[in-house]
Amino acid sequence: MIQVSLDDTIAAIATSAGEGGIGIVRISGKEALAIADKIFFGKDGRKPSSFKTFTTHYGVIKNELREGAGGNIVDEVILTVMRAPRSYTKEDVVEINCHGGIVALRAVLELTLANGARLAEPGEFTKRAFLNGRIDLAQAEGVLDVIRAKTDSALQLGVEQLKGVLSREINQIRGALLDILALLEANIDFPEENTSKLDWQGTKSKLSRANAQFKGLLEGSKAARIFREGIHVVICGKPNVGKSSLLNALLKKERSIVTPVAGTTRDTIEEIIDIKGIPVRIVDTAGILEPRDLVEKKAVARSKIQIDLADLVIILFDASKRLAKEDILLVNKLRKKHTIAVINKIDLKQKIEKARLEKKFKRIIGISAKKLTNISLLEDAIVELVCAGGFKATEPTLLSNLRHIEKIRKAQILIADSLDSLDNKTSSEFIAQDIKEALGFLDDILGRRFSEDLLDKIFSEFCIGK
Repeated sequence: MIQVSLDDTIAAIATSAGEGGIGIVRISGKEALAIADKIFFGKDGRKPSSFKTFTTHYGVIKNELREGAGGNIVDEVILTVMRAPRSYTKEDVVEINCHGGIVALRAVLELTLANGARLAEPGEFTKRAFLNGRIDLAQAEGVLDVIRAKTDSALQLGVEQLKGVLSREINQIRGALLDILALLEANIDFPEENTSKLDWQGTKSKLSRANAQFKGLLEGSKAARIFREGIHVVICGKPNVGKSSLLNALLKKERSIVTPVAGTTRDTIEEIIDIKGIPVRIVDTAGILEPRDLVEKKAVARSKIQIDLADLVIILFDASKRLAKEDILLVNKLRKKHTIAVINKIDLKQKIEKARLEKKFKRIIGISAKKLTNISLLEDAIVELVCAGGFKATEPTLLSNLRHIEKIRKAQILIADSLDSLDNKTSSEFIAQDIKEALGFLDDILGRRFSEDLLDKIFSEFCIGK
């Protein structure tokens, strides 16, 4: 295992860039309090090194090198002290709550760097929390999931992982496999001793339980990744069928320009919305038609690319008009895609030949995007088609991280192999080796073994200051 130096003290702006009511500069490390002593001047004259942990104090940040009466005050702040080991990083941590302007924040940060701190790398505070043993690697990745959550369901998944729900299940399986491995190795090392005789039936039962737990995690992973990462949905159809109106109806706001003129949408328009807890990147495309000029040619080409990339396509028809050649051509192009057929403008006089569409689609939904009729039915259909109604984000443990999924899949294969080996009376050495390798994959998830390259990859996805 590569050792990472934790001797230096790091600092960074921990809040988003831009103007705000409050901005935070965070300092972590053995010199955090000493650095704060040099730049913070409290109302009562005391220094941060004398403050009790989990206390906040009013004062100012001063640049002692700046000349002029009163001109050395950088900002009026509230300073919070959190002493090791009861802090986010298990190190001494100082957080300086400044006014939220970027100039004030940068000035305070530059003072911390000038007085001995180093600018933190992306995710380095969370990386230190992991390296110092406050959280495991799966929990650290849960922090990023919380930050990136686009819906309440995705947030819930991240919070559960951060709380250690997945880690506890992995540790429970890991403990059971370690017990089996200990008995196997005792049987290998001391085959003549009666006390070491292996309960083969009991071993098989424990391995079967672990195998079932792995399968359960993997079965929920598809739905979990949908809740975490979302899906790509494309609205398509010929011009003027109401694609932009449908986008606005799903967004519950005016995002696309809607006019009676065909071809108003000349490019793809994208938004992220929450449909029943699923993050949906929904794309309104230009109408599929024979292009009349270069702009329309490029717009139609982009529409076709979006359709090819989509997880789900909503094909829209105009209820007030008969099916056209363009409608049928588009239907034929979507044969290999997950598709929902939607008939718009059901509030108008019906002319569409619905029977022809029923031969092509299992389910057809009639809506009025303009009057918001049956929009909830369409939302339900999207969720049903994507998740097949099998899982909710509130399941006890849902595996959503691709790294974790791959490790669990490899561990499950090894445990399934070990069960086959038991049935075939294979030597204990081979079974023990499979279990050892499976344990290694679980250790990879929890961070019991890791490489610096892996940590760099994981934490480089974090923002600076977290």
